[in-house]
Amino acid sequence: MAHSSHRAVIVRVLALPVIAAVGFLGWQLPRSHDGPPAPAAPPGPPGSAAVGATSYKVPGGALFVSPSGSDGADGSKRHPLRTVAKAVAKARPKGTIVLRGGVYHETVTVPSGKRLTIQSHPREAAWFDGASPVTGWRPGNAAWVKEGWTARFDASPTYTAGAGESGDADFRFVSPDHPMAAHPDQVWVDGVAQRQVGRRDQVTGGTFYIDEGARRLYVGSDPRGHDVRASTLGEAITVQGAGSVLRGFGVRRYATALPQMGSVKVTAPDVTVENVVVDDSATTGLSVLAPHARIRRVTTERNGLLGVHANQADDLRLESVRSAGNNVERFKYSPVSGGIKVTRSRKVAVVGGAVAGNLGKGVWMDESVYDITLARNRIVRNADHGVSLELSAKAVVAGNVIADNGGDGVKVNDTSDVQIWNNTLTGNGRTVHLVQDGRRRDDPRTPGRDPRQKGPDPAMTWRVEKITVSNNTLADARPDTPCLLCVEDASGERGAGRMGLTVNGNVYVRPDTHAPRTLVLWARGSGGRTTYTDLGRFRSETGQEARGQTHDSSAAADGQGTLERTVAGEADASAALPLPDFVARLLGKPAGARHVGTWLF
Repeated sequence: MAHSSHRAVIVRVLALPVIAAVGFLGWQLPRSHDGPPAPAAPPGPPGSAAVGATSYKVPGGALFVSPSGSDGADGSKRHPLRTVAKAVAKARPKGTIVLRGGVYHETVTVPSGKRLTIQSHPREAAWFDGASPVTGWRPGNAAWVKEGWTARFDASPTYTAGAGESGDADFRFVSPDHPMAAHPDQVWVDGVAQRQVGRRDQVTGGTFYIDEGARRLYVGSDPRGHDVRASTLGEAITVQGAGSVLRGFGVRRYATALPQMGSVKVTAPDVTVENVVVDDSATTGLSVLAPHARIRRVTTERNGLLGVHANQADDLRLESVRSAGNNVERFKYSPVSGGIKVTRSRKVAVVGGAVAGNLGKGVWMDESVYDITLARNRIVRNADHGVSLELSAKAVVAGNVIADNGGDGVKVNDTSDVQIWNNTLTGNGRTVHLVQDGRRRDDPRTPGRDPRQKGPDPAMTWRVEKITVSNNTLADARPDTPCLLCVEDASGERGAGRMGLTVNGNVYVRPDTHAPRTLVLWARGSGGRTTYTDLGRFRSETGQEARGQTHDSSAAADGQGTLERTVAGEADASAALPLPDFVARLLGKPAGARHVGTWLF
């Protein structure tokens, strides 16, 4: 979502095609804040290679599949099988299935006990496609009708099949403004998605309606001479076989219902998904529900609810993932929608990705996520917060560009032990927002616990405490923003001085002293707050920002939040703190280096 301001140029600078074209250096991730480095993320721009561009080696004994094959064949290269499901049934554990170019209209499950690799043939474009061509239309009272339409999908507005919407408005997925969001039906005319409506009399150009009782599909646009397709399958691939690998193909246009979790679903440990595109799912593109998954160079775009979802996915790594333009069905921003959401997992890393233009939050770690690493990502133009850490603990947010998001740049709710280092934050709402509310881990009525814990998790205090904010550029918040750095306690129990905060070495950039007028909003223990319009008073009264700087000039930073050369030189020399070892390893920089903001990539 773009926002008008004197920095509106950022919308063009950080537009999706540009993000896709920008390269970045490799780096290393620690296994925890102070542990040994983990393997480097792959170099190059984030997201999958184009479908048909990969060239994975074909091992001896592989089974081949082709849309022109036969399921009675032996699966050799000369005599391929026709369906992937048949190949999965025929394959031996640790076998490889090679997809020849073409379209596979099917639903596939890799069963428990079978470790398989499913990959595309070198330089051939293979797509799993949940849609079918629709022909045989007749005109019918200001619309076009397809008789005998029998595709049926679960429209439950929740993750529980058959359940109605929650009695708590905060946990309702569907907005009254977009009541058809949870209906997974999808129609395209010449590749353009049509909007589903709930009544026959609402059908106009660009919309469609399904009368299940009469078994009719109506479209408002004239289908004659056009390619009309509609989703007829709900799920693409479910991986139940531990250690399996999916790589080098695309998945598109599945009518995945909310309770089905994702068009591609990982339910077994140690699964790798690499160079896979998941587009145009009715709800979520990729869902990870098991530990030790490695998601590399995956693109999830234009999905109805969410690009990537994970739950109870311990030791999850998302490397060079591109999640863009999701929530096209316009589900509510909360309880879930947008780019990436992870819940109830331990040790999660999102590195080197692009999370852009999603209608919702960019990256959301919520409800008992422990040991989080967010590094060297571009998190831009999302309609809600760029990064949200909620009811969680132990996180490093370092070296990211977080820009032009509709909500806060980084919002930390009820989360402890957070290290926010060397990020470039520009064009957001509250640039860094730390807020404590009344939710408590010891209250069994409060949702958010990891059910794998017998009681309250000792690692989760659900309190804003032990937070470090250093070496960041906080630039050009939107004009309606109340503060650049905001620390609030909605419970009124503790002031910022009792939260164990360390704020130092940051550079605050405003076009003038009124945009916004308040640099820092600082909670008081009584539930009130103090506003600071300059760093001098903030420094003298709180002891924070001993090295921080303010620059009230529209020329101090460009549209990407990059400091002007003279300003940057001064900031690096006199404001920046030396990089601690764990941040230096994470960003691939020498320990002790002094720099404000990220190293642009």
